[in-house]
Amino acid sequence: MLTEQALATMPAVEMVARFADRTLSPVQVHDAVQSVIEARESVLNAFWVRDPEASRKAALASEARWAAGEPLGPIDGVPVTLKENVARRGVPMPSGNAGTEPVVPEADAPITARVLESGGVVLGSTVMPDWGMLSSGVSSRHGISRSPWNAAWTTGGSSSGAGAAAAGGYGPLHVGTDIGGSIRLPGTWLGLATLKPSYGRIPLDAPYLGRAAGPMARTVADAALFMGVLSQPDPRDWTSLPPQDIDWSAPAGEVRGLRVGVHLDAGCGEPCDAEVLAAVNRAAAVFEAAGAVVEPVEPFMRQDLLDDLDLFWRVRSWNDLRALTPEAGQRVHPHIIRWCQGGADVPGTRVLECYQQIMRIQARTVAATDPYDLVLSPVAPVAAFPAEQPMPFAGDAKTMAHIGFTAPYNMSGQPAATVNCGFTADRRPVGVQIAGRRFDDLGVLRAAAWYERNRPADAVPDWPDSAPGAPTGEKTTCTTLEGKKP
Repeated sequence: MLTEQALATMPAVEMVARFADRTLSPVQVHDAVQSVIEARESVLNAFWVRDPEASRKAALASEARWAAGEPLGPIDGVPVTLKENVARRGVPMPSGNAGTEPVVPEADAPITARVLESGGVVLGSTVMPDWGMLSSGVSSRHGISRSPWNAAWTTGGSSSGAGAAAAGGYGPLHVGTDIGGSIRLPGTWLGLATLKPSYGRIPLDAPYLGRAAGPMARTVADAALFMGVLSQPDPRDWTSLPPQDIDWSAPAGEVRGLRVGVHLDAGCGEPCDAEVLAAVNRAAAVFEAAGAVVEPVEPFMRQDLLDDLDLFWRVRSWNDLRALTPEAGQRVHPHIIRWCQGGADVPGTRVLECYQQIMRIQARTVAATDPYDLVLSPVAPVAAFPAEQPMPFAGDAKTMAHIGFTAPYNMSGQPAATVNCGFTADRRPVGVQIAGRRFDDLGVLRAAAWYERNRPADAVPDWPDSAPGAPTGEKTTCTTLEGKKP
């Protein structure tokens, strides 16, 4: 007899197989997941909105479809969470920010539509920090999200709630978004398997330079299963890639003969901690021992490029901040207020220079990585930091000092995955980033699956499937649709 925890944390690929052979019911799974959420959510603070009654109705409908042998799609009955900036019709979208009046969308985003069309059971919308511009679980609206590994540690961000839900056992499939590392940073700090796909691979209703959405899961196979749903076409995204028939279920390939670059110095930001470098080097050694041709990759970013990308984002967010009333603006997180003010009154000529610098990032990233089938690197230069800390490094001048390995692949549009590759001495997870050539999302996932299968035993996450303690009086804003916070 499987425990509630075992049901809630079962991989989606196994879950679907058991729905098909009638040895497991979507309702059993749903109820088990809800029990885990009830036990852990007061600490983890992963949800903005959840509606257990509606999700149970969806699970009952899925159970009936499986009984009739008529599932809607490959994830019918599987619990799913969606980041709060992924539109769900009628569900407010505050973007993690206490100063904004939440937008209430009139239509589902392409991602939401594909999940529902495939029978996914949407548990709710997960939290994010203010405007998605903090790499932590700190939010002026939602309070602090915390790591299931240790409540004192960050989840990472901006897909903070999605990461906490994935690592915390709130079912197997979760959607995050990423403009500079917001899927992969929670990936490394929470031990997850994630993919920031090629630009345009997953259609969005609000595309933006470098922005992508992608799966966050505990296993690469689940991330691949989810890609088969999320990557379906939608005409609303005018930037999306042409429809392509990709067999996301393709098994993990071999790496013998692949040319694999190892990129250990971002060329900007803060240097990597020794434990992070050691974990990534050990991952590279696994590839080399299997016959991959492993070579070092020289730094291709520069500090001025990262600084100008940061300024470009500051100007964008300054425009959002100044549109608020003075009273509302004061409710925005203080770190974000100071960061936005760095973009105040920047001349248009300077903004254009920043845009041109982004084009240089694109060109340099593609040129530096094109000789390789895969590029391995750290995801971030440090492991998880304190949960209350808005960013990995103190000081406003170091705001983006941690995204030198991740942001280039947003700008170049290349796919990049994360897989856990080790732990620090105090058991904080460390992920390796596996990037590939543009549009080779499947190749990246196959390599990630190969590494997941072949990594050392002490790099395999021993998931923390009991609730960690947390400080008393922790703020949380999770609500049901019937009782939304303003």
